Amino acid sequence: MQQRRLGTQGLSVSSIGLGCMGMSEFYGPGDEAESIATLHRSIELGMTFLDTSDVYGPHTNEMLLGRALRGRRDEVTIATKFGIVRDADGTRHGISGRPEYVRAACDASFERLGIETIDLYYQHRVDPNTPIEETVGAMAELVKAGKVRYLGLSEAGPDTIRRAHAVHPISALQTEYSLWSRDPEEEILPVVRELGIGFVAYSPLGRGFLTGQIQSPGDLAADDWRLANPRFQGENFQKNLDLVAKIREIAERKGCTPSQLALAWVLAQGEEIVPIPGTKRRKYLEENAGAVTVQLTADDLKEIEAIAPKGAVAGERYDAGGMRAVNL
Repeated sequence: MQQRRLGTQGLSVSSIGLGCMGMSEFYGPGDEAESIATLHRSIELGMTFLDTSDVYGPHTNEMLLGRALRGRRDEVTIATKFGIVRDADGTRHGISGRPEYVRAACDASFERLGIETIDLYYQHRVDPNTPIEETVGAMAELVKAGKVRYLGLSEAGPDTIRRAHAVHPISALQTEYSLWSRDPEEEILPVVRELGIGFVAYSPLGRGFLTGQIQSPGDLAADDWRLANPRFQGENFQKNLDLVAKIREIAERKGCTPSQLALAWVLAQGEEIVPIPGTKRRKYLEENAGAVTVQLTADDLKEIEAIAPKGAVAGERYDAGGMRAVNL
């Protein structure tokens, strides 16, 4: 597993990371033993860039990582997030970027993760009621205090990124990006490239749709969050399934899986881009790791572009409420 640099401040991570959210919530029931085995296997494979958040669970995903990584802290790069406020029972209280909340959230993540320094600390969603300068100013204080090494933003818009970066260097911007979520190409990627900020692509497999493993909504657990996602509903589901069928055809010719093709495509979009596919099973982790061996030629990329151009996907990536909280 090769390394890629995120930003210009010195952060280097595995070229493919691991999104840990689904181990604790949103994508059906979890299996702690298998999740811990998957985390250990990720270290063996060199996929040592691990992504979590205090909101996942809520809180329990950080606790899971804390248990799994006991005694192995120095082998991994831990990224976590704050900003989406939830009680332990799941009750949501909106978004907060208030300086006092930033400090409290960081200390709480330390306790759950069982660590003394967070490698990459993101604001999970931009707080429209708190100037970004105040939020990043508080985050910068955490860096100065040695509690955090590098700073990141998630789902921030171009102007917010610029304003934040002017307060303290931002090492990574995390946003959904895949063959069926190409919005960042319009404004976000140009801005982060201009400023020397790394780009972390979450849901690079289209929330599992691009794996080709989901053939009907019935394949998902009854409590799976994706059932409420516009891209998994009604006519959108079938249109997107047709798109995946075309991707599968190319993958078969390349001798790889649709997942590996989709990840190879993301990797090919720039050296500053690091995808973090999520999984809670070793089987799929190992499959994802194999994407680094898939070489896409210029002709391959042209063919993929022809079948999956920008805007080809049917449906928004979140419901109306979710879309109001992104790209701020």
